[in-house]
Amino acid sequence: MGKLFENRWILLIILALTWGSSFILIKKSLLVFTPYQIGAFRVAISGLILCYIGFPAIRKMSKKTLFWVALTGFFGNFLPMYLFPIAQTRVSSSLAGILDSLVPVFVLVLGFFLFGIKSKWLQFFGAIIGFAGAALLMYFSEATSEESKIGYALLVVLATAFYALAALIIKQKLQHVPSLKLSGAVFSIWMIPSLLILIFTGFFTNLQNTPETWESLGFLSILSVVGTAIAIVLYYKLIQNTTPVFASTVTYLMPLVAVVWGLLDGEKFSFWYVIGGLLILWGIYLIREKKKNIKLVAR
Repeated sequence: MGKLFENRWILLIILALTWGSSFILIKKSLLVFTPYQIGAFRVAISGLILCYIGFPAIRKMSKKTLFWVALTGFFGNFLPMYLFPIAQTRVSSSLAGILDSLVPVFVLVLGFFLFGIKSKWLQFFGAIIGFAGAALLMYFSEATSEESKIGYALLVVLATAFYALAALIIKQKLQHVPSLKLSGAVFSIWMIPSLLILIFTGFFTNLQNTPETWESLGFLSILSVVGTAIAIVLYYKLIQNTTPVFASTVTYLMPLVAVVWGLLDGEKFSFWYVIGGLLILWGIYLIREKKKNIKLVAR
């Protein structure tokens, strides 16, 4: 089983299925809970699950390493957990899943501007195509649906930029930290503020004993344990064993999973979703790294 999770393609497929399903789980959780409660619950539960690994790892880290770990958690695990449910109060789960595929595009762009990672002109052309696809999606979702607003869709785009930044920090600054310890430390750090948010938003005091509440809590628990705690460990491992660009190509498959769940839940699917999604995936294809450039790190 251990060797199975060393295979980068197996990890990629598992992450695509897991994260592709997270958008519909967020949608179901929003029926009862607020976006802030959903985000805080995901981080807090993940922290409680992984703190037995995280706290010992934190005590052994240098101040410099701890700074980068906290920064990774802030951009990669804390802020996006709130941005997605806030966006999905007005944006369909299908559209959120498609826009989330912008992560590799931001990895390329931010990698160049923040870390000086050079890329070929064809890859930058791919980034332009990817952004064009996202712009098309947001424009026509605004024009064709009262429930989809450009401002809320931009929150998803912002979250993907934060994901990309966190992936770059891991590869550039935290390569020496094993993925399990890194995940544990990240969630242990941000668990405390998340628990405080849960308390101040009345999550524990306003929890009602109704079938709808328990159903939404079940969806939220699956989202938190499988889609957050376990998936993040696998994702960090994938980044460290390959590259941020390869790891972020989970977005090739993730939109398909998100769209299928959306259709099964009765969401309308616009023709422009297909056009915009294909443009984004074409952009990702152009910026992908060649096999000879993939660096495998034994763990």
